[in-house]
Amino acid sequence: MIAPPSVLPTVPSHPESEAIPAEQGPRQRSLVTAMVLLAAAATALILLLVALPAARSDPYSRSTLQLAGSAETGGQLFLINCAGCHGIGAQGLVGPDLHGVKARKNDRQLIRQVVSGQTPPMPRFQPEPQAMADLLAYLHTLS
Repeated sequence: MIAPPSVLPTVPSHPESEAIPAEQGPRQRSLVTAMVLLAAAATALILLLVALPAARSDPYSRSTLQLAGSAETGGQLFLINCAGCHGIGAQGLVGPDLHGVKARKNDRQLIRQVVSGQTPPMPRFQPEPQAMADLLAYLHTLS
């Protein structure tokens, strides 16, 4: 048997438990659209700063990376300037073995390593951009 309506317990109404209306007003739609556009713009800015390091690199690196290097000329530069520490075959002596260096560092990092002198005993060395491009081409051949 079902109790009469006056006997059934009542459940208090809570605004947070009420269903969200299916239709949003124009103001809510505008706010959601603005938030989506703001999130898209922030994402694009982050991608620009992170994914495009050329946009914030130094002029020396930019000009070097625009050039095609010669591995043969780079090999000669290596023998003259680098082999004393890295070995004639780039096998490492005082300096590390450079075989597979392309897998460990990208070209910008390699340029920074060569010109900075930040890892003693490696000296600062800043060849002309074409010579640096040649050296990079040679380093790419080391596997």
